[in-house]
Amino acid sequence: MTAGYAAESVTREKLVQDLKAVVNDAEELLKATAQQTGEKIAAVRARAEESLRAAKSRIAEEGAVVVEKARVVAKTTDQFVKENPWQAVGIGALAGLVIGILISRR
Repeated sequence: MTAGYAAESVTREKLVQDLKAVVNDAEELLKATAQQTGEKIAAVRARAEESLRAAKSRIAEEGAVVVEKARVVAKTTDQFVKENPWQAVGIGALAGLVIGILISRR
């Protein structure tokens, strides 16, 4: 369950980063074309501004979801460690051993 959550969290974080990059690029584009006039430009700018507002809202929502899930995982991990300290030490040692083996292969 934790590994699946970690992969989902990384994917969400990447999505949020990508959306932020798109928003920043779009904002720069809107600023660069601010002096342009005409019906088509105005319509495109209006759509772009609406898309930016929607993207910013989604970024905020996804960010809140990521933070909340991280908080839940941290709380669950903390509770597990408090209830099973020796198992937690064993899991940590095993993880360290596996990482050490993987690093030494390179």
